[in-house]
Amino acid sequence: MKILVLESSTSSAKAMVYDTDKKLSSVKTRPYSRMFDNMTVHNAQTVFDETLTVAKELLDGRSDIDMISLGGTWHSLCLTDKDMNPVTPVLPWCYTGASDLCRKVREDTDYVHRYYHKTGCMVNAIYPFFKLRMFKEMGFDLSGYMAAGQNVYNTYRMTGKKLVTECVASGTGLMNIYNKKYEPELLRELGISESSLPEIIPYDRIYPLAKEPASVLGLKEGTPVIPSNSDGGLNQIGVGALKKGVMTFSVGTSGAIRLTTEAPIIPEEPSTWCYLSPKSWLSGAATSGACNCIDWFKETFAKAETYSNLETGFKEDSGRPIFLPFVFGERCPGWNDDRRGIFENLNASCSVQDLYKAVQEGILFNLYQCYETLTAVNGIPEHIKLSGGILNSPCWTQMCADIFEKDMEVDKQSQSSLMGGVVLAMELAGEIASVEDFCVEPVSVVRPEPSHVEVYRKRYQNYLECYRTFIK
Repeated sequence: MKILVLESSTSSAKAMVYDTDKKLSSVKTRPYSRMFDNMTVHNAQTVFDETLTVAKELLDGRSDIDMISLGGTWHSLCLTDKDMNPVTPVLPWCYTGASDLCRKVREDTDYVHRYYHKTGCMVNAIYPFFKLRMFKEMGFDLSGYMAAGQNVYNTYRMTGKKLVTECVASGTGLMNIYNKKYEPELLRELGISESSLPEIIPYDRIYPLAKEPASVLGLKEGTPVIPSNSDGGLNQIGVGALKKGVMTFSVGTSGAIRLTTEAPIIPEEPSTWCYLSPKSWLSGAATSGACNCIDWFKETFAKAETYSNLETGFKEDSGRPIFLPFVFGERCPGWNDDRRGIFENLNASCSVQDLYKAVQEGILFNLYQCYETLTAVNGIPEHIKLSGGILNSPCWTQMCADIFEKDMEVDKQSQSSLMGGVVLAMELAGEIASVEDFCVEPVSVVRPEPSHVEVYRKRYQNYLECYRTFIK
């Protein structure tokens, strides 16, 4: 069986072809072309077209694809007309235009509590619900539009169906996390009915490939297509983390840690989020700043330097600055989309290498805050599966193990969300009984270096002191 997986991620188009008989895969990725001066918005058609282009190049004329599986990021939104023609740009998770609105909403603690316990989502600008409220305040009559997103748009272009999987819908802030249906109270707030929203479907629905994308890809019209699931949910499948005690830890454009649960886990006080993977609930925490902070720092302060040069020559002691990695706002633990990044203890003796290492540390310290919050609710995991751009840096990967004081397991397949799309297709095609049976043995394990642990413990306490000072 040959499976094609297409993914429209935050910053790049991705495609994988997997041969289930030979257990071989080929992958192609490409960053999106520039769409707008504002890099936190996308053009829905451009993203879809560039995703198809990458897939077509990867296929290189072959037409023996048996099934297609779609994926993309949580939390994107665009308004379309009733024929699914985009009226607004796509607002991905990193768009924070609704932050002023959310700041006002958070003043009503009863509303925050009620919203969190219905949806598993926080009052935060990343969520499509608050982007829709923003559009309403701007004068849009939302009842005259379809509230979609890149995943919904891609599914429509591939199948002609206005659909959203439960997995993707769980990240909109519009769905009741318990009954997996749109929450009526929230629709009333927006002044819309379910006719303005895509139909929520379970993970096991398959639809035929439409004529136009089939022609572009050179594939047979009617090829089975699995509607788009989130990259985070697919990642959980792709690393074999649907079992209890396995934590996925992704340090890509943003950062996230997730645990599979048998039912929604929502703490009394808003902290961790609760979404759905294609087949189960997820308890997780996420940050807005990870590799995007690395890229921001290098582009802004060290464009001429190589990454390897930036990772040498830094101070080994407490003279190095502390960095709060909120250049793109804060999600967990404080969920303040207005928060901004800070260098603390900066002085004239600090080199660019000192600042770069502080950025690397700050990203991981923020994620360790998330880890402490998540494990307080779910317990300590037996295994941690590390993935994402962090693996391009052995130094940063080692730092991660040292800060967390846990073994970090690294799998052979670096594109875990794409592999998740493959495994889901294998189940729906009857190649395997269930995605829960899929298991991945690590090809390497990065263990904490004892001589580094105490240093990072002290640095982390300095980070927390800085965090507490500047969040007031």
